[in-house]
Amino acid sequence: MKIAMLASIAWRTPPRHYGPWELVTHLLTEALVARGVDVTLFATLDSLTTATLAGVVPAPYEEDPAIDAKVWEYRHLAHLFERADEFDLIHNQADFPAHAFANLVDTPMVTTIHGFSSERIMPMYKPFDRRVHFVAISAADRHPDLRYAATIHHGIRMEDFPLDRHGAPGLLFFGRIHPDKGAAEAIAAASAAGRALDIYGIVQDGAYFDREVKPALGDRVRYHGPVGGAARITALGQARALLHLITFDEPFGLSVVEAMACGTPVIATRRGSMAELIEDGVTGFLVDSTAEAVDAVARVGDLDRETIRRRTMERFSVERMADEYLSLYQEILRS
Repeated sequence: MKIAMLASIAWRTPPRHYGPWELVTHLLTEALVARGVDVTLFATLDSLTTATLAGVVPAPYEEDPAIDAKVWEYRHLAHLFERADEFDLIHNQADFPAHAFANLVDTPMVTTIHGFSSERIMPMYKPFDRRVHFVAISAADRHPDLRYAATIHHGIRMEDFPLDRHGAPGLLFFGRIHPDKGAAEAIAAASAAGRALDIYGIVQDGAYFDREVKPALGDRVRYHGPVGGAARITALGQARALLHLITFDEPFGLSVVEAMACGTPVIATRRGSMAELIEDGVTGFLVDSTAEAVDAVARVGDLDRETIRRRTMERFSVERMADEYLSLYQEILRS
């Protein structure tokens, strides 16, 4: 089986710090190669992989201002689709632009839908849902007007996230600094609970950061910026709980699963995919208000961190994700 894996070019694959789509693409690619699948990864030229790297884009457009996103995205797509007949299947991890080429080639195509930015992008999904095999990353993110081939939750390499049996007294916010992700709500809940809060993530909305986060910074609320490598693991593991008080219907939430892999319970707003990721009262708590979040902070000490990790390993390993995608590929190629 020869697979063409199309990565986003916003960030490197795997990302240095932020880049959830690129991270999932990397994890799946490496797991498939480990299973003996012949994978060619179409990604930025600085990407790292054990697959065959096929790149024309010099660097990620979010990291290099010399890279024009529109120009290089078209070049990136052309590079893959000019070679489409070399592959048994194309797996698109880079959103809807690839669909423009779908009817111009005979190679079967899978698109993992990493989330819908708005209803306005549906004209690049609905007309293609009988040609392209759509995969939802959670049941909550399935659009009612689309046909899907499968729902496959993301997986992570559990060995990358060692168990921290004790955690630490402080709380954690881990994600984009944007109104959707609930940094202001996390600050309010931590303050009401009398706990320190460590904030990690890229600033995606500067005005929001200046208005809602910056005034709160001090000894009790600390902003560390984006983080990767060993510092990322330490941050996720050394916390009493991760506060994920989102204000939108999140399609998945990798940081939620990564924190739980370290044994850190998650307190999340009951929206989007959170009820699929978090087992309420076992791996964390689902809440509907700041008051409920504060109450949950007091109760997380009752949760067993080893159980949290074990349940995460059972449900969200990269091996499970790779097996489900491989089964889907085989089903498509048999049809």
